[in-house]
Amino acid sequence: MVIRKTFKFEAAHVLPHHPGKCSRLHGHSYRFDVAVRGELSTDGAATGMVVDFDALSAIVRPNVVDRLDHASLNDLLPNPTAEEIALWIWSELAPLVAGLDEIVLWETRTACAIVRSGDARPR
Repeated sequence: MVIRKTFKFEAAHVLPHHPGKCSRLHGHSYRFDVAVRGELSTDGAATGMVVDFDALSAIVRPNVVDRLDHASLNDLLPNPTAEEIALWIWSELAPLVAGLDEIVLWETRTACAIVRSGDARPR
């Protein structure tokens, strides 16, 4: 089974290699989904859950959202494309979230980058 939780952050960036307007400073209202695959727990407070949504939030917010919200993404990544940001989120969460299955980062309402467990490359 897979569960999915959505998070949001606001951030600015410049794409230094872009031939168009994205080479200038601009910002986005990013949205990203964290998907976790696992078996349903059969004991404790999380009985009947893959992972408690509150427990997932307690990991994602300080390790990703709080670090990216209202930040200049170029301070974190030299070329902060949606793909690179999604990979960065994956690298931050993979050691902390058992069963991490997918990250979907929406840069706009119609454009996203997806990292799945078989896609992630080491950083």
